[in-house]
Amino acid sequence: MPTFTDPARDANEAYEALRGLAHATRTVEDPSDTYAVIGDLLGGMRSLRQVLDQLATVHLNHQHQVTDEARDLAGGAVEALSAADELHQAGTLIDQAHDRLNAAMGHSGRIVWNPPTQLVDRWVGVVFLHGEDADQVLDLIDRDGVEAGIEHLSGWDYGDETTGAALENGDVHDDAPVYAGDRQAETGAYAMTYNPKAGHVALYRRYLIPADDAIDPPADTPVPPPDRETGRDAARRRSGVRDGGWFEHPGVAAVKQARGLSW
Repeated sequence: MPTFTDPARDANEAYEALRGLAHATRTVEDPSDTYAVIGDLLGGMRSLRQVLDQLATVHLNHQHQVTDEARDLAGGAVEALSAADELHQAGTLIDQAHDRLNAAMGHSGRIVWNPPTQLVDRWVGVVFLHGEDADQVLDLIDRDGVEAGIEHLSGWDYGDETTGAALENGDVHDDAPVYAGDRQAETGAYAMTYNPKAGHVALYRRYLIPADDAIDPPADTPVPPPDRETGRDAARRRSGVRDGGWFEHPGVAAVKQARGLSW
C-alpha cells in the first residue's frame, strides 16, 4: 500500500507493481481487460511526469548545499544542475509517450473484443399504403414533416409479429426499397419511402441478422416494384388491423373495439 509520505518506499512499491504487471501481461486471458490496463498506465504516466518534475526541483533547490565525490561545492552544483536537466528531459519524453498511449487507448476503446456473432443490417416491411389510404399520410408528411409520417406509420409495427410476417412473406431487403420517383427519410430504426405523384408510402424497420444467415441476391436480379393489391394485402397481414378503415391507426381501432363501437 502507498504511504503518500515515504518517497523511497512508494517508489519501491511502484517498481514491484510494474514488475507484477509485466508478468501478468505475458498472457492476457480476456483481451477486453487491455483497455482498463492502458487507462491505469495512462494515469500512472501522468503521475510519473509529476514525480520527475518534483525530483528535478529537489536537485535545483539543493544545488548550493551539495558537493561532488571530490568534496567540491562547485562540482556538486554542476552535478545537481545536470541531474535536474536530465530529469526535465525525461519528463518531455514522458509527454510524448503519454500522447501515444492516449491515442492507443482511444483506438482500443473502439474495439469490440470477440463479438459473439457478426450481425448485418436488413430491412423488413412494416406497412405499405397506396391510393386514398396513402394520401392522408402524404398530407401529414407535407404538413408536419417526414418524422411525423414515420411516427404515424410506426403504429403499424407490432415488433416480433411484424418481423415474423415479413420473414414469412419474403418482405426482407438489403436496403429499404426505393423506386423511381420515390423519396426516402430515415429516423432511428425506421426508413420511410413515399411518392406523392404515384400515391404510395411504405415503412421499413432495420433488422439485424447473423452474417452467416445473410443470403444476398445476385447483383443483376431486378427487384420489381410492389404490386398495388399485393402490397395492400401484405400490409393488412402485417398491420393486424381488424376494424375500421384501412388508414385508421391501430391504436384508434383498438380503442373502438374495446368500447364496442361499430362502423
